[in-house]
Amino acid sequence: MKLISGTDISKVIKQELFDRVTEFKNNYHFAPSLSVILVGEDPASSVYVRTKQREAEKIGMLSTIIRLNSNITQDELIKHIYRLNNDSDTHGILVQLPLPSHINETSITESIDPLKDVDGLSPTNIGLLASGVPRFIPATPLGIQQLLLRSGYEIQGKHVVILGRSNIVGKPLSNLLSIKSDSGNATVTLCHSYSNDIETICRSADILVAAIGIPNYVKSHMISKDTIAIDVGINRVESINEKKGYKLIGDIDFEDVSNKVLAITPVPGGIGPMTIAMLLENTLKAAFLHAET
Repeated sequence: MKLISGTDISKVIKQELFDRVTEFKNNYHFAPSLSVILVGEDPASSVYVRTKQREAEKIGMLSTIIRLNSNITQDELIKHIYRLNNDSDTHGILVQLPLPSHINETSITESIDPLKDVDGLSPTNIGLLASGVPRFIPATPLGIQQLLLRSGYEIQGKHVVILGRSNIVGKPLSNLLSIKSDSGNATVTLCHSYSNDIETICRSADILVAAIGIPNYVKSHMISKDTIAIDVGINRVESINEKKGYKLIGDIDFEDVSNKVLAITPVPGGIGPMTIAMLLENTLKAAFLHAET
């Protein structure tokens, strides 16, 4: 069994990004800039946003966090987004999800300028990906693709089974890995809560991606030998053995399947670091689009 370390691969990518950002600043005389909107004080979201800012600054980008109260109205939030849309010094915009229940996430993603939508979740960018001509690819799917390719695993011609059909991971990943290109051309099966005989489908996978948010859902009897297992899940479960009182585990039962699979990503240290690296990749791309218009 090979452990696929997103931490290690993302370090290589961020070094490449540092070099490219340095060259960008030398050529265009300004730095790529990312603005992140954080609504409320969710602890996990706050940590994630600070990490994004820190990693952006490490590679030479500018990064701003806009903190808004959880009781902000949807219209007020959209006004903040429109201000960033019209700010020429802001190249990438990201609204940290999830949002408070009174705010419609679809309306928020629709309000972001598609040329600054570095999360790749606006209808325009999702549509471009589905049409086979992607501009900004959602960061987690892009991170999964790059993790596989940079680890030496071919996607073309493989059967990829994805557990979960979210708009953030499952659906765009299905489009990305089946796209007509050397980094795609997979046969993709997208499973969800109404799929029949999921265990049999999982055993047919060359590459299995779990993104359903159920701790340790995938067991060894659901995976065939020589499967590549990609665990997107990040679940907080109580643990008396941890100082924090909890530990993070994935959607795949790592201990149960690790001796059976060809390769597997850990949680944490797998997809999470790759997601941040791909967000930075998209931010640099947005800055190039701005510089060339």
